[in-house]
Amino acid sequence: MSAPPINLLGMPKPKLEAFFESLGEKRFRAQQVMKWLYHRNLSDFAAMTDLGKALRSRLQETAEVRGPTVTHRKMSTDGTHKWVLQADSGSLVEAVYIPQGQRGTLCVSSQVGCALDCSFCSTGKQGFNSNLTAAEIIGQVRVVTQELAGLYPHEERRGTNVVLMGMGEPLLNFEPVMDATDLMMDDLGYGISKRRVTLSTAGVVPMIDALCGRTDLALAISLHAPNDALRNELVPINRKYPIQQLIDACNRYLAGLGDYRTVTVEYTMLAGINDRLEHADQLIEISQVLPCKINLIPFNPFPGTSYRCSSSATIRAFQDRLARAGCRVTVRATRGDDIDAACGQLVGEVADRTRRQAQYAAQRAAGDIQPLAL
Repeated sequence: MSAPPINLLGMPKPKLEAFFESLGEKRFRAQQVMKWLYHRNLSDFAAMTDLGKALRSRLQETAEVRGPTVTHRKMSTDGTHKWVLQADSGSLVEAVYIPQGQRGTLCVSSQVGCALDCSFCSTGKQGFNSNLTAAEIIGQVRVVTQELAGLYPHEERRGTNVVLMGMGEPLLNFEPVMDATDLMMDDLGYGISKRRVTLSTAGVVPMIDALCGRTDLALAISLHAPNDALRNELVPINRKYPIQQLIDACNRYLAGLGDYRTVTVEYTMLAGINDRLEHADQLIEISQVLPCKINLIPFNPFPGTSYRCSSSATIRAFQDRLARAGCRVTVRATRGDDIDAACGQLVGEVADRTRRQAQYAAQRAAGDIQPLAL
């Protein structure tokens, strides 16, 4: 029985170089193939004309280029695009492209579902299914790049920014995420600035430390509460890694990046829960010990949730309190909510979401599903 083909998609340069060395080829073959994969978006080895015929033939026999496949597409009235993609496991994940002027932000997923069960997040209510491979993560960027070229043949639409803020907790799928983000930032890959590739974490402290010396991408933390008592309810991982430990880990990461780097603090505005001025004052205290910019996120509702979004007046007052204290603070514009592509709404489902959420809640209540031990 012959060995299964090796998927070259998702291999960062060092791993691809090692692959070609194992074939008895020179390391520079990795550079050639990367340009075909990521600059020209080609996957047919026969079309890679700067490779010798013998090598092309061998690659066709031993290797492949396989990423996720598109099952559904949706476009919002505001120009946001969402793709539902099928992984090798058969499970579905979602990727979102948000255009804004000359900027295009691509939000990608790192897992199928999520184990952290943040109380205000639709993805968390789906539960955890599986990790994505590096090919399935970078494959989302590749698919969107190809799809945008087809949708807008007469204008340049591309991802100038990538955020790992889709489905899943990136730091619980560490190595595939690192391989994929390496390719996003590599000039032989997508060549995106390290300040424009952002990894968002709910606060897996040991894995934030693992980032140190491994990468220099931008870091965001899903804080959502400025004190431990409230964050324990909203973001359960806080019970294991409380806010001070999270702040300390973020500062250790920033210390290795040089001056002027900051962490983005994500803060979802929940009516009557975390939106009082006293909460703003507590957030100000955090900003005094953590170099950060604060992104206030209007809550995006989903079926079955009891949370409501803070009023516009409340968000403005909260923002003003932070700004007057010298904080760098913005309010995230809600995009794609009409196609369930807004922050916190991604669940990898096409239909019958309410039934799946109710089933999951019943299983949790009965003790049939337990949160992942961290």
